[in-house]
Amino acid sequence: MSSNIRVQRICQHCGNEFTAKTTVTKYCGDNCAKRAYKKRQKEEKIGQSNKETLEIKAAPVKAIQEQDFLNIQDTCELLGISRMTLYRMIKDGRIQATKIGRRTIIARKNIDHLFNINL
Repeated sequence: MSSNIRVQRICQHCGNEFTAKTTVTKYCGDNCAKRAYKKRQKEEKIGQSNKETLEIKAAPVKAIQEQDFLNIQDTCELLGISRMTLYRMIKDGRIQATKIGRRTIIARKNIDHLFNINL
């Protein structure tokens, strides 16, 4: 048994109007279907690549978040502030820091306390 259904559709790839023989047809022909498939595959690869890039960019921040004690540079990167702002916060007493020799060390719990985070 064959169906005599004829439905006017617009191709989702090229935008041209065509007559479809089924209700689920999306493309006007085989060429548009193939081109749309390749476009979907390309977008999927680009999305996967972007996701991997974001993970690589976030890796140093994750490594910093796992440390118990941070130096000035790591603290600035974690909080997204400048060195001078951090030194000003230390001077004002908003963040407690300890000097070991010439190095300034900040405990992770002091940064968490700044934001009232209880871990």
